[in-house]
Amino acid sequence: LRKVISAIPPSIPTLLDVKRGDIGSTAQAYAEACYDDPNGVNADGVTLSPLMGWDSVAPFISGTYANKGAFVLCKTSNPGSNDLLALNLGQGQTLFEKIASLAQAWSDRAITESNSDLGAEPPRLGLVVGATDPDALSKARSACGSKMWILAPGVGAQGGDLDAACRAGLNSSGTGMLIPVSRGISRADDPGAKAKELKEGINAARQAVIATNGNTCHSVVSEQSVAPYQREFLEFSLDLGVLKFGSFVLKSGRTSPYFFNAGLFASGASLYRLAKAYAASIMSSKDLVDENGKVVFDVIFGPAYKGISLGAVVCAALFHDYGVDVGFAYDRKEAKDHGEGGKLVGASMENKRVLVVDDVITAGTAIRQSNDMLVKIGAKPVGVSIALDRAEKRSLDDPVSAVQAVARDLEIPVVSIVSLPQLQGFLRDSPNYGAEVLDQVTEYRSKYGV
Repeated sequence: LRKVISAIPPSIPTLLDVKRGDIGSTAQAYAEACYDDPNGVNADGVTLSPLMGWDSVAPFISGTYANKGAFVLCKTSNPGSNDLLALNLGQGQTLFEKIASLAQAWSDRAITESNSDLGAEPPRLGLVVGATDPDALSKARSACGSKMWILAPGVGAQGGDLDAACRAGLNSSGTGMLIPVSRGISRADDPGAKAKELKEGINAARQAVIATNGNTCHSVVSEQSVAPYQREFLEFSLDLGVLKFGSFVLKSGRTSPYFFNAGLFASGASLYRLAKAYAASIMSSKDLVDENGKVVFDVIFGPAYKGISLGAVVCAALFHDYGVDVGFAYDRKEAKDHGEGGKLVGASMENKRVLVVDDVITAGTAIRQSNDMLVKIGAKPVGVSIALDRAEKRSLDDPVSAVQAVARDLEIPVVSIVSLPQLQGFLRDSPNYGAEVLDQVTEYRSKYGV
């Protein structure tokens, strides 16, 4: 093995497909064997099993080996992978999707603990997802984000479709996938010609992805796919007339091709479906759920008036759908001078982590007022959950959106069920609404989007 690796030019990275996974001390020894020179084999990266958790992965991407990389098994190409990796966890995700999101969190942790710049350094972990399952590739890409690389074996002898795999796994820039082909090349009558054919096929698929994204926006449509709960939310919002397409003059004076009125969620059925969408967006957020799957807040706060009903139904949906039991509180516009008195009702928020739930952020004034009030009573605001992020500049001279300004100024994340880029992606994939609507939304985002 050392002889083979030594024959590979230094400019070509070497990945050992060893699928290691063991307790920390043993994992450290495996890392030394894989990476060290001359006592080890001097590889650049490895494949790992993630099922024993962070401490079994850390030795391969941190400390002495902070300059190395690894790919964790996520959804492998063998049929038996469905026995475990496709299991539904009962939280709106499969085991392999959980692994994909954990890999992103572990990579960030390794970079942060190395005192490196999280925004500047590429992920230290990637995923192994079989090219034989394009649906799993698409879901894994959605769970891990656009920056993480996916190693996708299975093209060729195992029957994976190259075009379908690339469409599902490439990010919007046409990168982010490594496609290993061994038997398909080594057993070909002309291995060189077969390798060239595969290279040209991969590049053609990459160009198709880039062209698709380029045709739907002057820059990039979105590096986020539209998750099932987001698609369902948009569809029932359109059915109810909460979301409309047309020509609408906003308070800002802009003429928008769409309008969103959350006040029309005005029945038990619509509030139930709305709450489920909020809960799904919260549980899908890496900012509001830690690497162990636990929410990072203790109480949901619904600011008067719309936030009161929203906070209540979201709190109930989190418990019903995910078994997450947190407190609920809200405020009154005017203090009550009888009964329990005061402006605050519900769970105590003192010394508690609080998630604020509202419908939209227009200027951010209400959210800032809620944040000031929470800080004054000794609560710790940890985030904001909203239905729609319009993701547009506050003015043509101000490149920051209202949501971005809140997140920046209050130093807390703002998580939405959907945003303008996802609405655009939804229209791109939904021919029911016509090319004209998509063109109008695309033009609006090009002019005002952030």
